[in-house]
This record gives sequence, C-alpha cells and structure tokens, in this order.
Amino acid sequence: MRIVILVIAILFNINFSYGQRDMLVSKNVFNGLLLNPAYAGSHTYFSTALLYRSQWSGFDGAPSTQIFEFDGPLAKEKMGVGLVVSHDKIGVTDETDIYVSYSYNIKIGASKLAFGLRAGATSYTSKLSTLTVWDAGDASFTNDIRTNLIPKFGFGSYFYGENYFAGIAIPTLIAYDNDYSFSIDMEQSSFLKRHYYINGGYIMNINEKQTMKFKPTLLLRYVPAAPVQADISASMIYKEMFTFGLAYRTGAAMVGMIEYRTSQRIRIGYAYDFMVSKFRTYSGGSHEIVLGYDFGAGKDKNVSPRFF
Repeated sequence: MRIVILVIAILFNINFSYGQRDMLVSKNVFNGLLLNPAYAGSHTYFSTALLYRSQWSGFDGAPSTQIFEFDGPLAKEKMGVGLVVSHDKIGVTDETDIYVSYSYNIKIGASKLAFGLRAGATSYTSKLSTLTVWDAGDASFTNDIRTNLIPKFGFGSYFYGENYFAGIAIPTLIAYDNDYSFSIDMEQSSFLKRHYYINGGYIMNINEKQTMKFKPTLLLRYVPAAPVQADISASMIYKEMFTFGLAYRTGAAMVGMIEYRTSQRIRIGYAYDFMVSKFRTYSGGSHEIVLGYDFGAGKDKNVSPRFF
C-alpha cells in the first residue's frame, strides 16, 4: 500500500506540479530568504544556513530537500543581497533551483521597510525509465523527462524591527514555460503556478530578567485552486540560547522545533513533523535539520541577537 500511495504522489508531481509546489520547510522563520527576497540583508552581518529535510519517513523514494542560503547587507545596510541554492527530490523526479536576491531598505523610525527582487532558474528531471510499472508497454514511462532551465522572477516586501517582522511575497511572479510565450499570466501553464505568502511574528519578554522570551509567528500560503494553508507557531526562548516551539500546519501536521545557539555565530536546529491527516497511517513523519553560521554576529555586545 505504501508503494501505491508513493507512486500516486510521484505521478501527481510529474503531471501536474512542475514548479507548482514551492519547497516546504518547517523552520521557515530561519529560512526567510527562501520565501521572500526582501529578507536579504535584514541582519547587520552576512548569514548562512544549510537545511536538510526528509519528508514522509518510511517510504522508499519519499521527498527530500537540501537548501543553502547566504545573504547580507551592503551600502551601510541600505541594500541587501542573497543567494539560494536548493534541490528537491521525490521518487524519480528532481528539481534544482538557483536564485539571487536584491533588496532595498527604507528606514522608518526604528523600523525598516525592504523591497526585494529575485531572479533565477529551475531545472526538472524525471527518470521515468527507472520505474517498475505494471503495464510494461506503456509508452508514457519509456522516456525520461528533462526540461531546459526555466527562468523565474519574484518579488517581496518585508517590514521589521528589533522584535517584530511582517512580510508579503510572491517568490515566482513571472516565469517562462517553453510551451508558452513569456507572460505574467502563468495560469495558462501546466507547469508553473504562482504562490502567495504572508507572514509575521513578534518577540516579547515574559520576565523581568528578560531570560525568557515568547515568539508567536504566522505564515499564510495560497496557491490558486487550492485552499489557504496556515503555519501557526509559538516558541519560547531561554537566555537567548535555547528555543523550543510547537507549530500547526492546517490540515497537515503538528511540528515540534528546537534550536540551540552554540555561540553568537553558530546555531543548530531540528524540527519533526507529525502528520495529522489520514496519511499518518502510512508515514513516519518528517525530519528537518538546520545549521547556520553568522559572520560578524556578536561583535557589538550591546546588540541582542535577532531570532528571525
């Protein structure tokens, strides 16, 4: 039964969702550049993150994701630049993305409003010939699928201060599908679907010594012809070193998260997704590991670390 379900998922991915399913991660607060190009340069230092996600544990060929992010400020923090390199695999289908981001920051009192642009390309491959099929003569599975590089361009805005943030983004606003002319109207494409994201969060002190902080966050995700999905999370931060949290992804999963800052520059995080849909009968959940390094963080002892 697990094999049948996975094959259905793979076929759905091949036939209907090239580029339609943006990469899903649980620790999205610490992977802001993946969702929003305006996040680039939102810290006073250059920052990196490595992420590995294993989804649907227990399935052969289940989805796995690897992401590298790098971003930092330029021109006295008026601008920011970023790079995202990612790879997503499900069954016999691979997706590789490379994006560069640019942001411009406008200071508004103690806060900043950033506008960001993203440009990059995606490549898809599906090794259909490696599948074991019931109907060996089915021509649909005799040839592998390999697309040319698909250019994509995105936009986002990001408002943030020391203890809060809010953003709105369309990571793929315009793209090019070989079957259609270059157009902002992607709804005609069978491969490309536009995703819309709105997120925000706040950090508050909950004791006089400021050793405990509370961080609620919200991420709304919308894809045309699909219901709106929300990630609602709440975390506790202890002595600016340990972060423990829970999240609920509507209709999909409960998520447990933990993060430890070994120093002002190094952070390690882990998240586990427990399925709450009917799919939980067949899945052992999902695992996610994040490793980050912040260049130059901690130089100013009067500045507290930001937890987003």
